[in-house]
Amino acid sequence: MSKPTPSAVEETSVLVVGAGPVGLTLAMELEHHGVETLLVERNTSTTRHPKMDVTNGRSMELYRRLGVADDLRKVAIPTDRRTKVTWATNAVGWELATFEYPSVDETRETIRERNDGTLPLEPWMRVSQVILEPALRDLLEARAKHVTVRYGWGLDSFEEDAEGVTAHLVSADGGRRRTVRARYLAGCDGAGSRTRRQLDIGLDETDLRKLVVKELGLPRTVATLARAFRETRARPADGRFYLVHFTTSDTEILNRFGTVWHLQSPAGWTVISQNDGDTFTLHAPLGMGTDADRIDPREFVHERLGRRFEMDVLVANAWTPRLTVADSFGRGRVWLAGDAVHQVTPTGGYGMNTGVGDAIGLGWALAGVLQGWGTPGLLRAYEQERRSVALRNRQAAARHSLVRAAVMATNRAELHSERWLGARTRRRTGREISDLGNLENEALGIELGYRYDTSPAVCHESGGQAPRQTMDEYTPSTWPGARPPSVLLEDGRALFDLFHRGFTLLRFADHDVTALVEAAAERGVPLDVVDVRDTRARVLYERDLVVVRPDQHVAWRGDTPPGDPLHIIDRIRGAHH
Repeated sequence: MSKPTPSAVEETSVLVVGAGPVGLTLAMELEHHGVETLLVERNTSTTRHPKMDVTNGRSMELYRRLGVADDLRKVAIPTDRRTKVTWATNAVGWELATFEYPSVDETRETIRERNDGTLPLEPWMRVSQVILEPALRDLLEARAKHVTVRYGWGLDSFEEDAEGVTAHLVSADGGRRRTVRARYLAGCDGAGSRTRRQLDIGLDETDLRKLVVKELGLPRTVATLARAFRETRARPADGRFYLVHFTTSDTEILNRFGTVWHLQSPAGWTVISQNDGDTFTLHAPLGMGTDADRIDPREFVHERLGRRFEMDVLVANAWTPRLTVADSFGRGRVWLAGDAVHQVTPTGGYGMNTGVGDAIGLGWALAGVLQGWGTPGLLRAYEQERRSVALRNRQAAARHSLVRAAVMATNRAELHSERWLGARTRRRTGREISDLGNLENEALGIELGYRYDTSPAVCHESGGQAPRQTMDEYTPSTWPGARPPSVLLEDGRALFDLFHRGFTLLRFADHDVTALVEAAAERGVPLDVVDVRDTRARVLYERDLVVVRPDQHVAWRGDTPPGDPLHIIDRIRGAHH
């Protein structure tokens, strides 16, 4: 191979490495703040792998804030479709339990009717990453004035100094090189992040198999494995899964149970309907000693679903779910987001959705520092805030995985029998699944209730009791660090839509806030005052004055203007030591 040819040094404010959903969202956030950005992606096109298939309500609120939520819904599952998760013996067997959820249209109506702050402003959205990535890319390329997107260029190495980063990029074919000088480098380059590895940042990992044994108990685990081997000669799962992403003209393959989003089996596999039509993804555990390279993907699917049909295999490969959080999210001029700093099991859909929160958090912090009103303390706050969320979401994903493991422990050959014993076993298994529930698709506390309790860029309160945080329930609050409640005002407007690009001071009663506004102006901090006279909103927001950060989290609140406004402004711009 010929030696790559060097080129002149290019300059930009932020170099974003990796154009998955997180890198694309970070680029959108930087565009939102008018920051010059170069986004590069090692691959020559968007992903072929389905990966995530649901964008939760909080992510959709953030996409609404960026002005793209409605555009994304155009490529997603239609808003009038309900969502159903069904447990069954297989695609032609018996239904064990079903969890059904309202459509986007129905959820919007519930949000309007309830209007008590307990629900997100935006319902969730079902869309495969195969579709979401090109949609985000197209929107960015069509609308961005400050972002340049380049596919087919990956990060090879970088050098950091006090003023910025010099990054060396190499083309996909290895034949060309580019050198980019950026004030900051953002690594959104996935689980194998070259950026993280060059920073020599380690990963803290939870061993899922050990967690399952601990949770279920060794006797039950051994009994389950022994029964599986005795009944079907199934070998113990080794932690790997096999993915088959396929299309088929036989759209009836799951329709024995109606239109199903997830069809799940106590045998451990899940088949996902990606578009309520012709595209599906099967994930199934692999036994010890199984050579994934020798698997026939079609036979693999047929054996699990229980019937044969014509299909076109798009992608098939083994993969290993992991529960990791990086020891650090970056330092100095180099920061990380998304899978580069946390990987979770698919249960709950917390991978990309956590990454979207990272992208918004890192984006506004970088903008603040680059525009001069923020300090590097904002970036240190980003790490503290988002790492705490990553740890919490890892715990939730593990919890959901353990529920699936508990269901797998109920798997018996009698489930497939037509005898009376089979019917009794199916009823018993169905009751257990219903009792275990489907929190992985219902955990509003995880999606909306995360709070930056220890952030150095939030004005914390010494008195009172912070609302309790649980996985399953979101308690509306403006406790500092929280995402504030979403509420529709009497005139029909969404309060979230009144938040400005910078900081927003919500004023629910007549107070003279001149000193706070002048303090912000003295430090160059963008702060806009929004007057709200709405009884329901005032009750939900708990104070007469609430400052909301650019990422829609509460920075400060009070019933009277602060006595030391400069202290408040310095704190929320990251200048507090």
